[in-house]
Amino acid sequence: MRTELKQPVGERGEKKPYVPSDVIKAKNSLFSWCIHGEIPMGSERMEMRKRQMSVQQESAAGGTAPAQQDQPGEANPRGSNACCFCWCCCCSCSWNEDRDERNRKASYDVKEGNSDCEDCPKPTLEEVRMWGQSFDKLMCCPAGRNSFRQFLRTEFSEENMLFWLACEEFSKETNKSVIEEKARLIYEDYISILSPKEVSLDSRVREAINRNMPEPNLHTFDDAQLQIYTLMQRDSYPRYLNSPAYKNLLNTLSEQSPES
Repeated sequence: MRTELKQPVGERGEKKPYVPSDVIKAKNSLFSWCIHGEIPMGSERMEMRKRQMSVQQESAAGGTAPAQQDQPGEANPRGSNACCFCWCCCCSCSWNEDRDERNRKASYDVKEGNSDCEDCPKPTLEEVRMWGQSFDKLMCCPAGRNSFRQFLRTEFSEENMLFWLACEEFSKETNKSVIEEKARLIYEDYISILSPKEVSLDSRVREAINRNMPEPNLHTFDDAQLQIYTLMQRDSYPRYLNSPAYKNLLNTLSEQSPES
């Protein structure tokens, strides 16, 4: 026998259209997110982003994307993906999709992809001793920053040094369009909650940056840079001075010194 699906009946006896159960669940879930604010955050949103990108890549490989673009009278499909949350990278907006291309065109790059360290001569024994006197002397020396950066890498906190260096380069810019471009790159790399290199900032500093991002200027990241500098000074610097990396470098230069 063939079973027939019973259509739902309303209060007045009229028949309602049949809706699959999975559609009902999806609508209820979306309604719950809107009412209670239960929008996926952090790693969940990153996974959603990855799945969305994989679907787009499969569509492009199958030739569906060009077909949509070639249809006359239709709007650009990319425009429908844009939203007002570009700063937190929660959507597939045009800014995120073109990010790789802009990164290649950016004039500055102090990240690990460009070079492992700054160009500088080998430090002297006197310089290494001065590193132990104050954090300011360490950060003023390119060789000191390189050594400290390698130590931070072992503690999985290299993004603090990378962010500080990016802010130093950013503060030297004078062209308005370049300032806006670099500000957005710094935000996406170190401020966005979805970035793997996000630095630790308090809510006050983060909110101030978000307010200034529509029209960034050379002082947009001043408070954030100072906060990360203070964090490295108080937290990582004492451990660096007691680390084998610093002690071995100091002993090696001491043995090579003519004084010894």
